[in-house]
Amino acid sequence: MSQPDFWKNQEQAKEVSRELNALKDEAEKWEMIKKELADLEEMLELPEVEKSGKKSPPPPLLQRGETDLEKDLEKKYLELEKLISKEELKTFLSGKYDSNNALLSIYSGAGGTEAQDWAQMLLRMYTRYGQSHGFETKVLHVHEGQEAGIKNATIEFRGPYAYGYLKGEAGVHRLVRLSPFNANNLRHTSFALVEVLPEFEKLTEIKIDPKDLRIDTFRSSGPGGQNVNKVETAVRITHDPTGIAVAAQSERSQSMNKEKAMSILYSKLFALELKKQEKETQKIRSEKKISEGTAEWGAQIRSYVLHPYKMVKDHRTEVESRQPEKILDGELDEFVEAEIKMK
Repeated sequence: MSQPDFWKNQEQAKEVSRELNALKDEAEKWEMIKKELADLEEMLELPEVEKSGKKSPPPPLLQRGETDLEKDLEKKYLELEKLISKEELKTFLSGKYDSNNALLSIYSGAGGTEAQDWAQMLLRMYTRYGQSHGFETKVLHVHEGQEAGIKNATIEFRGPYAYGYLKGEAGVHRLVRLSPFNANNLRHTSFALVEVLPEFEKLTEIKIDPKDLRIDTFRSSGPGGQNVNKVETAVRITHDPTGIAVAAQSERSQSMNKEKAMSILYSKLFALELKKQEKETQKIRSEKKISEGTAEWGAQIRSYVLHPYKMVKDHRTEVESRQPEKILDGELDEFVEAEIKMK
């Protein structure tokens, strides 16, 4: 960065700057952990913690301690243990694109209106997960269902290792519940497909001929200001050679939505290019290589059962939870971390 011509290549300079900031944050975090550990060790030296002339064991074994200091020690220890475990998890995120932002798309599968409602439940689940983990989370596009729910949606997660954390969510998600859309309240099974891609800025290796693009504008739906449903700010871009269509409607201006849609298109074209190379494909998409048309029986990676019993089970890691309400509220850590460590 100290080179005089560093900023000549703006895109490369931004990438290097981003990498530097990430490394600085990482170093500062470990320095903080080191200091906290030193403080904890120093506190253990205090006379109040000594028993029978011997130092008391580490805080987890002080659970029966009655002094305020012992309670503070245990609390501090458990907080540090949780923080270190979180940082340790990042050592598994060594993939080429793990540090990138993520684009997560949800498609309703077999099940009609039920599946569209299920897709909307997943949209809420992932939005809550992103918000609770400090990611800048934005819904870029939603295609509403005719009766209820959504046909598809795309969420952007911005933050360090967003793709690394979320890539294992790619696959078919199956829901079993009593139907809220059936007068007889019968049990129903619904499916939805989740696709996760790393987000890229404009890629030099991906060439897009403007002549190959079909750009349509339409009115945004949902909240977003006075111009919503009055001005055609939403943008849909179709890449004719591949048939890939992307859309963005989260921004207030047409130009900003066009820029966001192009970013999504670059990511999808890059994934398509990697799909031609078997080894690279596994890094960019789910190893199951499922498509929207396979969002049905036998292809699911995770099942969410709300009736006749309550359970969420991941069929790859065998992780289970008897609290589906918490999972659907975005508390996915147990499932996400197990999938990361399995790789």
